[in-house]
Amino acid sequence: MDDIHKKIKALRLQKEMTLKELSEETGLSLSFLSQIERGASSLSITSLKKLADALDVSMIFFFEEDKNHQNYLLRREEQKNFKMNGGQQIYARLSGSFHDRKLEPIKVILPPNMREEHSYSHPGEEFYYILQGEVIFYLDDTPHRMNAGDTIHFPSEILHAWENPTSKETVILSVTTPIIF
Repeated sequence: MDDIHKKIKALRLQKEMTLKELSEETGLSLSFLSQIERGASSLSITSLKKLADALDVSMIFFFEEDKNHQNYLLRREEQKNFKMNGGQQIYARLSGSFHDRKLEPIKVILPPNMREEHSYSHPGEEFYYILQGEVIFYLDDTPHRMNAGDTIHFPSEILHAWENPTSKETVILSVTTPIIF
C-alpha cells in the first residue's frame, strides 16, 4: 500500500504524461496529484479508479507486487493494516497473490460509532461474515442489523453502506468481486 504513489508517478513518467495532462484526463486537481505522487495525501477508491483508467491499467496494478510471483499463503504477521479514502475503517488484505485471482478477501475493522456518509454501488458481489461486534448494512436504504456469526451476501449493484452502532469495534471478514486491492 505504501508504494502506490511511487507506482503512479513511475507509470505517468513511463507514459510521458505531465501532471497537467494527468489532471485533465482524470479531473483531479494538479495540486492533489502532486500530493499523491509525493505520498503526502491518501487516495479514495474513486480517485484511484480515475488514475488507473487514465494510465491504462487496472486498479489491481497498484497493489500487485510481482506478476510472476505466486504466493498462496499469507501469514498473520504479513497482513498489513491500511485505510482508504480518509475513512475510519481499517482494512487488511487477506489474499495470496497469484495471476488471475477473482476474489478479494479482506478483514475490516469498523471503529465504534462509525457510519458511512454515502451509499455505494458497483459491479460485482459482496459477502460479509461478522466475526465480532455488530453492524448495520443498508441495502437500498433498508437496514439489516447483524451480530457476530451472521452473514450477508448481495450483488454490489445494490446501493449499500454500513454502520457500527456500538461503542466497541466491529470486525468483519469481507469477500468481494471484483478485486479492488
